[in-house]
Amino acid sequence: MSADEADDSQPITVDATQLRRVSAGSLIGTAIEWYDYFVYGLIAALVFNELFFPTFDPTVGTIVAFLSFAIGFVARPAGSIIFGHLGDKIGRRNTLIATVVVMGISSGAIGLLPTYNTIGVWAPILLVVLRIIEGLSVGGEWGGAVLMVVEHAPPEKRAFYGAMPQYGSPIGNLGSSGVVALVTLLPHDQFVAWGWRIPFLISFLLMGIALYIRFKVDESPEFAKIVHEDRTVKVPLFHVLRTSWRRVLIGVCASLVGSAPFYLLTTFIVNFGTETLHLAASILLTGTMLGAVLEGIAIYFGGRLGDKFTPWKTVGVTALVSVVLAFPLMALVGTASPPLVIIGISVGIGLLGLPYGALGSMMANMFPGRSRYTAVAVSYNVSGAIGGFAPSIALASLTVFNGTIWATATLLALSMLITAAGGIFAGRSARNDATAP
Repeated sequence: MSADEADDSQPITVDATQLRRVSAGSLIGTAIEWYDYFVYGLIAALVFNELFFPTFDPTVGTIVAFLSFAIGFVARPAGSIIFGHLGDKIGRRNTLIATVVVMGISSGAIGLLPTYNTIGVWAPILLVVLRIIEGLSVGGEWGGAVLMVVEHAPPEKRAFYGAMPQYGSPIGNLGSSGVVALVTLLPHDQFVAWGWRIPFLISFLLMGIALYIRFKVDESPEFAKIVHEDRTVKVPLFHVLRTSWRRVLIGVCASLVGSAPFYLLTTFIVNFGTETLHLAASILLTGTMLGAVLEGIAIYFGGRLGDKFTPWKTVGVTALVSVVLAFPLMALVGTASPPLVIIGISVGIGLLGLPYGALGSMMANMFPGRSRYTAVAVSYNVSGAIGGFAPSIALASLTVFNGTIWATATLLALSMLITAAGGIFAGRSARNDATAP
Protein backbone atom coordinates (compact mmCIF):
# COMPACT_ATOMS: atom_id res chain seq x y z
CA MET A 1 0.00 0.00 0.00
CA SER A 2 1.49 3.35 -0.98
CA ALA A 3 2.14 6.19 1.42
CA ASP A 4 -0.50 8.47 -0.10
CA GLU A 5 -3.12 5.82 0.65
CA ALA A 6 -2.06 5.09 4.22
CA ASP A 7 -4.57 7.50 5.76
CA ASP A 8 -7.52 5.69 4.13
CA SER A 9 -7.73 3.33 7.09
CA GLN A 10 -7.54 5.98 9.83
CA PRO A 11 -10.48 5.72 12.26
CA ILE A 12 -13.34 8.16 11.75
CA THR A 13 -15.76 8.84 14.57
CA VAL A 14 -19.43 8.15 13.89
CA ASP A 15 -22.64 8.43 15.83
CA ALA A 16 -23.55 5.18 17.61
CA THR A 17 -27.14 5.40 16.38
CA GLN A 18 -25.95 5.67 12.81
CA LEU A 19 -23.62 2.69 13.30
CA ARG A 20 -26.53 0.56 14.49
CA ARG A 21 -28.62 1.73 11.55
CA VAL A 22 -25.85 0.95 9.07
CA SER A 23 -25.36 -2.49 10.63
CA ALA A 24 -29.06 -3.29 10.39
CA GLY A 25 -29.24 -1.99 6.83
CA SER A 26 -26.29 -4.07 5.68
CA LEU A 27 -27.58 -7.20 7.39
CA ILE A 28 -31.19 -6.98 6.22
CA GLY A 29 -30.39 -5.81 2.71
CA THR A 30 -27.86 -8.59 2.20
CA ALA A 31 -30.24 -11.15 3.68
CA ILE A 32 -32.89 -10.17 1.15
CA GLU A 33 -30.39 -10.33 -1.72
CA TRP A 34 -29.26 -13.82 -0.66
CA TYR A 35 -32.85 -14.97 -0.17
CA ASP A 36 -33.53 -14.11 -3.81
CA TYR A 37 -30.35 -15.81 -4.95
CA PHE A 38 -30.79 -18.98 -2.90
CA VAL A 39 -34.42 -19.46 -3.94
CA TYR A 40 -33.25 -19.95 -7.51
CA GLY A 41 -30.82 -22.69 -6.51
CA LEU A 42 -33.42 -24.61 -4.50
CA ILE A 43 -36.15 -24.39 -7.12
CA ALA A 44 -33.64 -25.27 -9.84
CA ALA A 45 -32.73 -28.41 -7.89
CA LEU A 46 -36.38 -29.44 -7.51
CA VAL A 47 -38.31 -28.55 -10.65
CA PHE A 48 -36.57 -26.39 -13.28
CA ASN A 49 -35.49 -29.40 -15.35
CA GLU A 50 -39.17 -30.27 -15.78
CA LEU A 51 -40.44 -26.72 -16.37
CA PHE A 52 -37.73 -25.13 -18.50
CA PHE A 53 -35.59 -27.98 -19.88
CA PRO A 54 -38.07 -30.82 -20.53
CA THR A 55 -36.57 -31.89 -23.86
CA PHE A 56 -33.47 -33.27 -22.11
CA ASP A 57 -33.03 -36.58 -20.34
CA PRO A 58 -34.02 -35.95 -16.68
CA THR A 59 -30.44 -36.22 -15.41
CA VAL A 60 -29.08 -34.04 -18.20
CA GLY A 61 -31.93 -31.60 -17.65
CA THR A 62 -30.97 -31.28 -14.00
CA ILE A 63 -27.35 -30.65 -14.94
CA VAL A 64 -28.50 -27.95 -17.39
CA ALA A 65 -30.70 -26.43 -14.68
CA PHE A 66 -27.66 -26.31 -12.38
CA LEU A 67 -25.65 -24.70 -15.17
CA SER A 68 -28.33 -22.01 -15.44
CA PHE A 69 -27.79 -21.55 -11.70
CA ALA A 70 -24.02 -21.30 -12.25
CA ILE A 71 -24.45 -18.69 -15.01
CA GLY A 72 -25.47 -16.21 -12.34
CA PHE A 73 -22.05 -16.71 -10.77
CA VAL A 74 -20.33 -16.07 -14.09
CA ALA A 75 -22.15 -12.72 -14.24
CA ARG A 76 -21.01 -11.76 -10.75
CA PRO A 77 -17.48 -10.57 -11.73
CA ALA A 78 -19.02 -8.27 -14.34
CA GLY A 79 -21.41 -6.98 -11.69
CA SER A 80 -18.50 -6.45 -9.30
CA ILE A 81 -16.74 -4.27 -11.88
CA ILE A 82 -19.86 -2.25 -12.70
CA PHE A 83 -21.09 -1.72 -9.14
CA GLY A 84 -17.54 -1.56 -7.74
CA HIS A 85 -16.84 1.35 -10.09
CA LEU A 86 -20.02 3.08 -8.94
CA GLY A 87 -19.25 2.38 -5.28
CA ASP A 88 -15.80 3.96 -5.58
CA LYS A 89 -17.09 6.92 -7.63
CA ILE A 90 -20.60 7.85 -6.41
CA GLY A 91 -20.57 6.17 -3.01
CA ARG A 92 -21.42 2.98 -1.13
CA ARG A 93 -24.97 3.98 -0.14
CA ASN A 94 -26.35 4.84 -3.58
CA THR A 95 -24.74 1.79 -5.13
CA LEU A 96 -26.32 -0.52 -2.55
CA ILE A 97 -29.73 0.99 -3.30
CA ALA A 98 -29.18 0.15 -6.97
CA THR A 99 -28.14 -3.45 -6.28
CA VAL A 100 -31.28 -4.26 -4.28
CA VAL A 101 -33.55 -2.78 -6.98
CA VAL A 102 -31.89 -4.83 -9.72
CA MET A 103 -32.09 -8.01 -7.65
CA GLY A 104 -35.70 -7.50 -6.57
CA ILE A 105 -37.01 -6.89 -10.07
CA SER A 106 -35.06 -9.71 -11.74
CA SER A 107 -35.90 -12.29 -9.06
CA GLY A 108 -39.57 -11.34 -8.91
CA ALA A 109 -39.80 -11.49 -12.70
CA ILE A 110 -38.71 -15.15 -12.67
CA GLY A 111 -41.91 -15.89 -10.78
CA LEU A 112 -43.88 -14.41 -13.69
CA LEU A 113 -42.12 -16.35 -16.46
CA PRO A 114 -44.13 -18.65 -18.73
CA THR A 115 -42.65 -22.16 -18.95
CA TYR A 116 -41.32 -24.18 -21.89
CA ASN A 117 -44.73 -25.70 -22.58
CA THR A 118 -46.14 -22.20 -23.09
CA ILE A 119 -43.53 -20.31 -25.12
CA GLY A 120 -41.01 -22.99 -26.03
CA VAL A 121 -37.31 -22.15 -26.20
CA TRP A 122 -37.91 -18.55 -25.14
CA ALA A 123 -38.67 -19.77 -21.61
CA PRO A 124 -35.15 -21.04 -20.81
CA ILE A 125 -33.63 -18.07 -22.65
CA LEU A 126 -35.54 -15.58 -20.51
CA LEU A 127 -34.75 -17.59 -17.39
CA VAL A 128 -31.03 -17.42 -18.13
CA VAL A 129 -31.20 -13.68 -18.89
CA LEU A 130 -32.89 -12.97 -15.56
CA ARG A 131 -30.39 -15.21 -13.79
CA ILE A 132 -27.55 -13.20 -15.34
CA ILE A 133 -29.14 -9.96 -14.09
CA GLU A 134 -29.40 -11.51 -10.61
CA GLY A 135 -25.71 -12.31 -10.80
CA LEU A 136 -24.83 -8.73 -11.77
CA SER A 137 -26.69 -7.46 -8.71
CA VAL A 138 -25.04 -9.87 -6.26
CA GLY A 139 -21.69 -8.89 -7.77
CA GLY A 140 -22.07 -5.45 -6.22
CA GLU A 141 -23.93 -6.29 -3.01
CA TRP A 142 -21.68 -8.08 -0.54
CA GLY A 143 -18.59 -5.91 -0.96
CA GLY A 144 -20.55 -2.70 -0.54
CA ALA A 145 -22.45 -3.97 2.49
CA VAL A 146 -19.20 -5.03 4.16
CA LEU A 147 -17.56 -1.68 3.49
CA MET A 148 -20.50 0.30 4.84
CA VAL A 149 -20.18 -1.31 8.27
CA VAL A 150 -16.40 -1.69 8.40
CA GLU A 151 -15.83 1.93 7.35
CA HIS A 152 -18.25 3.11 10.04
CA ALA A 153 -16.93 0.83 12.80
CA PRO A 154 -14.30 1.59 15.46
CA PRO A 155 -10.98 -0.20 14.70
CA GLU A 156 -11.21 -2.55 17.68
CA LYS A 157 -14.61 -3.87 16.52
CA ARG A 158 -14.19 -3.99 12.75
CA ALA A 159 -14.40 -7.78 12.57
CA PHE A 160 -17.51 -7.86 14.75
CA TYR A 161 -19.34 -5.28 12.65
CA GLY A 162 -17.80 -6.59 9.43
CA ALA A 163 -19.60 -9.88 10.13
CA MET A 164 -23.03 -8.20 9.88
CA PRO A 165 -23.47 -8.74 6.12
CA GLN A 166 -22.41 -12.37 6.56
CA TYR A 167 -25.49 -12.97 8.70
CA GLY A 168 -27.42 -12.26 5.53
CA SER A 169 -26.31 -15.64 4.16
CA PRO A 170 -27.86 -17.85 6.88
CA ILE A 171 -30.91 -15.58 7.17
CA GLY A 172 -31.42 -15.68 3.41
CA ASN A 173 -30.81 -19.43 3.44
CA LEU A 174 -33.24 -19.94 6.30
CA GLY A 175 -35.90 -17.79 4.67
CA SER A 176 -35.55 -19.36 1.23
CA SER A 177 -35.43 -22.90 2.62
CA GLY A 178 -38.46 -22.21 4.80
CA VAL A 179 -40.56 -20.73 2.00
CA VAL A 180 -39.56 -23.49 -0.44
CA ALA A 181 -40.27 -26.13 2.23
CA LEU A 182 -43.78 -24.70 2.65
CA VAL A 183 -44.61 -24.65 -1.06
CA THR A 184 -43.29 -28.20 -1.50
CA LEU A 185 -46.04 -29.31 0.90
CA LEU A 186 -48.50 -28.61 -1.91
CA PRO A 187 -49.58 -31.55 -4.06
CA HIS A 188 -46.90 -32.07 -6.67
CA ASP A 189 -49.08 -31.02 -9.60
CA GLN A 190 -49.99 -27.76 -7.88
CA PHE A 191 -46.36 -27.10 -6.93
CA VAL A 192 -45.33 -27.59 -10.56
CA ALA A 193 -48.27 -25.56 -11.88
CA TRP A 194 -47.95 -22.44 -9.67
CA GLY A 195 -46.48 -23.14 -6.23
CA TRP A 196 -42.86 -22.73 -7.34
CA ARG A 197 -43.61 -19.12 -8.34
CA ILE A 198 -44.48 -17.94 -4.82
CA PRO A 199 -40.90 -17.73 -3.44
CA PHE A 200 -39.89 -15.56 -6.39
CA LEU A 201 -42.91 -13.25 -6.21
CA ILE A 202 -42.18 -12.56 -2.55
CA SER A 203 -39.04 -10.78 -3.82
CA PHE A 204 -41.10 -7.75 -4.87
CA LEU A 205 -42.24 -7.23 -1.28
CA LEU A 206 -38.75 -7.79 0.13
CA MET A 207 -37.31 -5.24 -2.31
CA GLY A 208 -39.61 -2.58 -0.87
CA ILE A 209 -38.49 -3.37 2.68
CA ALA A 210 -34.81 -3.21 1.73
CA LEU A 211 -35.23 0.12 -0.05
CA TYR A 212 -36.96 1.66 2.96
CA ILE A 213 -34.04 0.66 5.17
CA ARG A 214 -31.25 1.71 2.84
CA PHE A 215 -32.68 5.15 2.11
CA LYS A 216 -32.33 5.88 5.86
CA VAL A 217 -28.60 5.07 5.96
CA ASP A 218 -25.88 7.74 5.65
CA GLU A 219 -22.90 7.45 3.34
CA SER A 220 -19.69 5.89 4.67
CA PRO A 221 -17.68 8.62 6.45
CA GLU A 222 -14.47 7.14 5.08
CA PHE A 223 -15.72 7.49 1.51
CA ALA A 224 -17.01 10.99 2.26
CA LYS A 225 -13.51 11.89 3.43
CA ILE A 226 -11.97 10.52 0.22
CA VAL A 227 -14.37 12.62 -1.87
CA HIS A 228 -13.76 15.73 0.26
CA GLU A 229 -10.01 15.38 -0.22
CA ASP A 230 -10.49 14.69 -3.96
CA ARG A 231 -8.68 11.34 -3.77
CA THR A 232 -11.04 9.26 -5.90
CA VAL A 233 -9.44 7.43 -8.83
CA LYS A 234 -10.56 7.75 -12.43
CA VAL A 235 -10.92 4.03 -13.14
CA PRO A 236 -10.93 1.98 -9.90
CA LEU A 237 -10.43 -1.35 -11.68
CA PHE A 238 -7.21 -0.16 -13.31
CA HIS A 239 -5.99 1.16 -9.98
CA VAL A 240 -6.69 -2.21 -8.35
CA LEU A 241 -4.94 -4.19 -11.07
CA ARG A 242 -1.93 -1.89 -10.95
CA THR A 243 -1.48 -1.74 -7.16
CA SER A 244 -3.22 -4.75 -5.60
CA TRP A 245 -3.49 -7.64 -8.05
CA ARG A 246 -1.62 -10.06 -5.76
CA ARG A 247 -4.02 -9.25 -2.94
CA VAL A 248 -6.96 -9.79 -5.26
CA LEU A 249 -5.71 -13.34 -5.86
CA ILE A 250 -5.43 -13.85 -2.10
CA GLY A 251 -8.97 -12.52 -1.69
CA VAL A 252 -10.25 -14.88 -4.39
CA CYS A 253 -8.84 -17.86 -2.49
CA ALA A 254 -10.09 -16.76 0.93
CA SER A 255 -13.57 -15.94 -0.40
CA LEU A 256 -14.17 -19.43 -1.74
CA VAL A 257 -15.83 -20.25 1.61
CA GLY A 258 -18.75 -18.08 0.52
CA SER A 259 -19.59 -20.11 -2.58
CA ALA A 260 -18.27 -23.61 -3.41
CA PRO A 261 -18.65 -25.37 -0.02
CA PHE A 262 -21.91 -23.62 0.74
CA TYR A 263 -23.56 -24.62 -2.53
CA LEU A 264 -22.25 -28.14 -2.24
CA LEU A 265 -24.00 -28.40 1.13
CA THR A 266 -27.24 -26.77 -0.02
CA THR A 267 -28.09 -26.76 -3.73
CA PHE A 268 -26.24 -29.97 -4.59
CA ILE A 269 -27.18 -31.89 -1.44
CA VAL A 270 -30.90 -31.19 -1.98
CA ASN A 271 -30.68 -32.78 -5.41
CA PHE A 272 -28.41 -35.64 -4.26
CA GLY A 273 -30.68 -36.45 -1.35
CA THR A 274 -33.88 -36.51 -3.39
CA GLU A 275 -32.57 -38.18 -6.56
CA THR A 276 -29.84 -40.54 -5.30
CA LEU A 277 -30.75 -41.22 -1.66
CA HIS A 278 -34.53 -41.02 -2.39
CA LEU A 279 -35.20 -38.85 0.65
CA ALA A 280 -38.07 -36.39 0.97
CA ALA A 281 -37.14 -32.81 0.09
CA SER A 282 -38.37 -31.72 3.53
CA ILE A 283 -35.58 -33.76 5.21
CA LEU A 284 -32.88 -32.05 3.16
CA LEU A 285 -34.41 -28.62 3.67
CA THR A 286 -34.58 -29.27 7.41
CA GLY A 287 -30.84 -29.87 7.33
CA THR A 288 -30.17 -26.66 5.40
CA MET A 289 -32.41 -24.62 7.73
CA LEU A 290 -30.76 -26.01 10.87
CA GLY A 291 -27.42 -25.39 9.20
CA ALA A 292 -28.40 -21.76 8.64
CA VAL A 293 -29.04 -21.35 12.37
CA LEU A 294 -25.69 -22.94 13.25
CA GLU A 295 -23.93 -20.83 10.62
CA GLY A 296 -25.39 -17.66 12.12
CA ILE A 297 -24.05 -18.62 15.55
CA ALA A 298 -20.65 -19.48 14.07
CA ILE A 299 -20.50 -16.15 12.21
CA TYR A 300 -20.88 -14.36 15.54
CA PHE A 301 -17.97 -16.26 17.04
CA GLY A 302 -15.95 -15.82 13.84
CA GLY A 303 -16.33 -12.06 14.11
CA ARG A 304 -15.39 -12.06 17.79
CA LEU A 305 -12.35 -14.25 17.11
CA GLY A 306 -11.36 -11.91 14.28
CA ASP A 307 -11.16 -8.94 16.67
CA LYS A 308 -9.28 -10.98 19.26
CA PHE A 309 -6.77 -12.87 17.09
CA THR A 310 -6.90 -10.85 13.81
CA PRO A 311 -9.24 -11.73 10.93
CA TRP A 312 -6.67 -13.54 8.80
CA LYS A 313 -5.76 -15.98 11.58
CA THR A 314 -9.42 -16.71 12.17
CA VAL A 315 -10.09 -17.37 8.48
CA GLY A 316 -7.00 -19.54 8.05
CA VAL A 317 -7.30 -21.67 11.17
CA THR A 318 -11.06 -22.21 11.27
CA ALA A 319 -11.18 -23.15 7.58
CA LEU A 320 -8.85 -26.04 8.38
CA VAL A 321 -11.49 -27.43 10.77
CA SER A 322 -13.83 -27.98 7.82
CA VAL A 323 -11.01 -29.62 5.86
CA VAL A 324 -10.56 -32.18 8.63
CA LEU A 325 -14.29 -32.86 9.06
CA ALA A 326 -15.34 -32.88 5.39
CA PHE A 327 -15.15 -36.64 4.92
CA PRO A 328 -16.80 -37.63 8.23
CA LEU A 329 -19.68 -35.23 7.62
CA MET A 330 -20.25 -36.41 4.05
CA ALA A 331 -20.11 -40.00 5.31
CA LEU A 332 -23.10 -39.16 7.52
CA VAL A 333 -24.97 -37.86 4.48
CA GLY A 334 -24.11 -40.99 2.52
CA THR A 335 -25.84 -43.22 5.09
CA ALA A 336 -29.27 -41.99 3.87
CA SER A 337 -30.46 -42.10 7.48
CA PRO A 338 -32.60 -38.94 7.90
CA PRO A 339 -31.21 -37.94 11.34
CA LEU A 340 -27.61 -38.51 10.25
CA VAL A 341 -28.17 -36.69 6.95
CA ILE A 342 -29.57 -33.69 8.82
CA ILE A 343 -26.59 -33.70 11.21
CA GLY A 344 -24.07 -33.95 8.36
CA ILE A 345 -25.62 -31.11 6.38
CA SER A 346 -26.29 -28.79 9.30
CA VAL A 347 -22.91 -29.16 11.00
CA GLY A 348 -21.13 -28.79 7.66
CA ILE A 349 -22.96 -25.54 6.90
CA GLY A 350 -22.48 -24.32 10.45
CA LEU A 351 -18.70 -24.72 10.35
CA LEU A 352 -18.51 -22.44 7.32
CA GLY A 353 -19.63 -19.54 9.50
CA LEU A 354 -16.36 -19.41 11.48
CA PRO A 355 -14.08 -18.26 8.63
CA TYR A 356 -16.96 -16.46 6.93
CA GLY A 357 -17.56 -14.30 10.00
CA ALA A 358 -14.05 -12.82 9.87
CA LEU A 359 -13.82 -12.65 6.07
CA GLY A 360 -15.43 -9.22 5.60
CA SER A 361 -13.06 -7.27 7.83
CA MET A 362 -10.09 -9.21 6.49
CA MET A 363 -10.99 -8.28 2.93
CA ALA A 364 -11.66 -4.62 3.73
CA ASN A 365 -8.34 -4.30 5.57
CA MET A 366 -6.42 -5.62 2.57
CA PHE A 367 -7.14 -2.71 0.20
CA PRO A 368 -6.86 1.11 0.13
CA GLY A 369 -10.12 3.01 0.57
CA ARG A 370 -10.29 4.81 -2.76
CA SER A 371 -10.51 1.59 -4.79
CA ARG A 372 -11.66 -0.71 -2.00
CA TYR A 373 -15.20 -1.35 -3.24
CA THR A 374 -13.91 -2.60 -6.59
CA ALA A 375 -11.10 -4.66 -5.06
CA VAL A 376 -13.30 -6.40 -2.49
CA ALA A 377 -16.17 -6.95 -4.94
CA VAL A 378 -13.94 -8.35 -7.69
CA SER A 379 -12.09 -10.68 -5.30
CA TYR A 380 -15.27 -12.02 -3.73
CA ASN A 381 -17.17 -12.47 -6.97
CA VAL A 382 -14.42 -14.00 -9.08
CA SER A 383 -14.30 -16.58 -6.30
CA GLY A 384 -18.09 -16.86 -6.46
CA ALA A 385 -17.94 -17.44 -10.21
CA ILE A 386 -15.56 -20.34 -9.66
CA GLY A 387 -17.49 -21.78 -6.73
CA GLY A 388 -20.83 -21.48 -8.48
CA PHE A 389 -19.94 -24.44 -10.66
CA ALA A 390 -19.45 -26.70 -7.63
CA PRO A 391 -22.98 -28.23 -7.79
CA SER A 392 -22.58 -29.01 -11.51
CA ILE A 393 -19.14 -30.54 -10.96
CA ALA A 394 -20.41 -32.56 -8.00
CA LEU A 395 -23.40 -33.80 -9.98
CA ALA A 396 -21.20 -34.83 -12.89
CA SER A 397 -18.89 -36.64 -10.47
CA LEU A 398 -21.77 -38.86 -9.37
CA THR A 399 -21.79 -40.46 -12.78
CA VAL A 400 -18.03 -40.99 -12.75
CA PHE A 401 -17.95 -42.34 -9.17
CA ASN A 402 -21.11 -44.46 -9.36
CA GLY A 403 -23.28 -42.24 -7.22
CA THR A 404 -21.03 -42.13 -4.14
CA ILE A 405 -20.57 -39.07 -1.95
CA TRP A 406 -16.76 -39.23 -1.72
CA ALA A 407 -16.01 -37.04 -4.70
CA THR A 408 -18.23 -34.40 -3.11
CA ALA A 409 -16.33 -34.72 0.17
CA THR A 410 -13.10 -34.18 -1.75
CA LEU A 411 -14.47 -31.02 -3.39
CA LEU A 412 -15.61 -29.73 0.00
CA ALA A 413 -12.23 -30.35 1.62
CA LEU A 414 -10.34 -28.84 -1.32
CA SER A 415 -12.40 -25.65 -1.35
CA MET A 416 -11.86 -25.12 2.39
CA LEU A 417 -8.14 -25.80 2.03
CA ILE A 418 -7.96 -23.04 -0.58
CA THR A 419 -9.84 -20.73 1.81
CA ALA A 420 -7.34 -21.50 4.57
CA ALA A 421 -4.45 -20.73 2.22
CA GLY A 422 -6.06 -17.38 1.37
CA GLY A 423 -6.24 -16.48 5.05
CA ILE A 424 -2.62 -17.43 5.64
CA PHE A 425 -1.35 -15.37 2.69
CA ALA A 426 -3.51 -12.43 3.80
CA GLY A 427 -1.59 -12.61 7.07
CA ARG A 428 1.70 -12.42 5.22
CA SER A 429 0.46 -9.29 3.43
CA ALA A 430 -0.59 -7.74 6.75
CA ARG A 431 2.85 -8.42 8.23
CA ASN A 432 4.49 -6.83 5.17
CA ASP A 433 2.37 -3.72 5.72
CA ALA A 434 3.38 -3.59 9.37
CA THR A 435 7.12 -3.74 8.56
CA ALA A 436 7.00 -1.43 5.53
CA PRO A 437 8.87 1.89 5.94
